[in-house]
Amino acid sequence: MDSLMDLARDPSAWAALATLIAMEVVLGIDNLIFISILTNKLPENTREKARRIGIGLALILRLGLLATIAIIVSLTEPVFTIFGKGISWRDLILIAGGAFLVWKATREIHQHVAHDEPEHGEEGMTARAVPGFAAAIGQILILDIVFSIDSIITAVGMTDHVPIMFVAVIVAVTVMLFAAGPLANFINRNPTIVMLALAFLIMIGMTLIADGLGHHVPKGYIYTAMAFSVAVEALNMLARRRKPKH
Repeated sequence: MDSLMDLARDPSAWAALATLIAMEVVLGIDNLIFISILTNKLPENTREKARRIGIGLALILRLGLLATIAIIVSLTEPVFTIFGKGISWRDLILIAGGAFLVWKATREIHQHVAHDEPEHGEEGMTARAVPGFAAAIGQILILDIVFSIDSIITAVGMTDHVPIMFVAVIVAVTVMLFAAGPLANFINRNPTIVMLALAFLIMIGMTLIADGLGHHVPKGYIYTAMAFSVAVEALNMLARRRKPKH
C-alpha cells in the first residue's frame, strides 16, 4: 500500500500513466475498426451486445496478460532461427494475426465488390443470428489476443510499474467501449468508409507481418497515412453532400 501511495505522489508516474493511456487508446483504434466492421454484419439487435462482449474480452485478456507479465516478456526470446533471423513466439503471433487480418479484410472487400452475399429477410437473419454471433465473437477474440500481446509488450518498454499498466489498460478499454457504438454507426451509414476501413485493416495486417519478420514500421507513419486518408474521404463526403441534386 505504501508503495502505491509513493507511486501516486510521483509526478513521473503520472506522466508515464498519461503517455501509456494515450498509446493504448491509439493502439486500440486498430481493434476498434475490426470490431465495428465485424459486428455491423450481425442483425441489428445483436450488434451492441457483440461489441460489448468483444471489448470486454479485450479488457479481460489484457488484464490477464498483465498478471503473467513475466511470461509475456519471455515471448520476445527467439525460439528458432531462419536465415540468421531469430523468430520468437511474439513474432509468430504477430505474423499469424497479421495474416488473419489480411485474409479477413480481403474477403470482406471481395464480398462488397462482388455483391455475392445473399439478401436475407427477418427470418433468415434470425436463423443466422446465433452462429453468426458466435463466429463474430470468435474472430474478435483472435484479434484481441494479437493486439493485446503487442500492446502489453509495448507498455513494458515504457514503464516498469505494473499498477500504472493496469490503470492505463482499464482507462483505454473504457474509452473503446464508449467509442465503439458511434464509430460502428458512422461506418455503417457511410459505405465508402467501410472500404476505407477494410483497406486500413489490410495495411495493419501487413504491418503486423512485417513486424513479426523483423522489419519494424514506426506506428507514426501508419497513423499519419490513416489520418490523411480519412481527411481526404471527409472532403469527398462533404463534396457529395453539397453537390446539387438533379
